[in-house]
Amino acid sequence: MIDLSGRTALVTGGSRGVGAATAQLLAEAGADVSITYRARRAEAEQVAARIRALGRRVHVEQADLADAEAVARTFERIGDALGRLDFCVANAGIWPEAEVPLREMSAERWRETVRANLDAVFLTARAALGVMAQDGSLVLVSSTAGQRGEAFHADYAATKGALIALTKSLALECAPGITVNCVAPGWVDTEMTASAFEGGGRARIAASIPLGRIASASDIAGPIVFLCSPLARHITGEILNVNGGSVLCG
Repeated sequence: MIDLSGRTALVTGGSRGVGAATAQLLAEAGADVSITYRARRAEAEQVAARIRALGRRVHVEQADLADAEAVARTFERIGDALGRLDFCVANAGIWPEAEVPLREMSAERWRETVRANLDAVFLTARAALGVMAQDGSLVLVSSTAGQRGEAFHADYAATKGALIALTKSLALECAPGITVNCVAPGWVDTEMTASAFEGGGRARIAASIPLGRIASASDIAGPIVFLCSPLARHITGEILNVNGGSVLCG
C-alpha cells in the first residue's frame, strides 16, 4: 500500500538496529536509500547488499555527524550518488549503558551524549532541510526516556527530550512543504540495549510493557516509514509513541 518508488531517503545510523530495519523497509517500499555509519562498515555493507538485491540504488557513507564539515561533505556525496532527497530519518545516537547519577556524572560523558544525540541531529537536520524536496519528510528518533525521564541516564533522557521539542519547532518552521515528525520508541531489542536484558532483565522489562513484549527493530521501522509516506501527509509535529503501551501520553 505504501509506494515510495522514485523517492530517495537518508537513514543515519543505518548499519544496525532500527536504522538498518528502516533502510530495508524504505527500500522494500521502492525508495533508493543512503545510509550513514560511524564505525561498522562491514555491517553497513551488509545492509547495502540487501537493498541492492531489491533493485534499489544505495549509497553508504561513513560520517561523524557531530562534525559540521563532515556533514557537509556527506550530503555533497549523497547528492552526487542519489540526486534529490525526499526523506531524512535522523536515527543515529548512543545510549551509555553505565548507570550514573547526575551528581557523579562526568562532564565528558555529558558532552559526548549531547554531541552524539543532539548536536549530530541538529547538523543532520539543518543540512537535510537545505536540500530536501518541498514535499519531503524529516523524522527524528527520540525515546520514552525523553517523555518520562530515565534515572541514572539523565544525559540520554535530556537529549531525547530535546529532540521532541526540536520536532515541534521544526514542524512549524517547515510547514506547509515539509512534514517533521518524531518516533519515540520504548525498549527495543537491539545490540545497543543488549546489556539491559541480561540477568533476567529481559523478562522484567517485558513484564512492564502492557503488550507483553519488547519491540523488534522492525516494529519501530514500520511507523517511521509510515510517517515518510503519503498516508501521513496531514501529520506534522507529531510524537508517535511506539512503546507497547508503556508510556501513555498525547
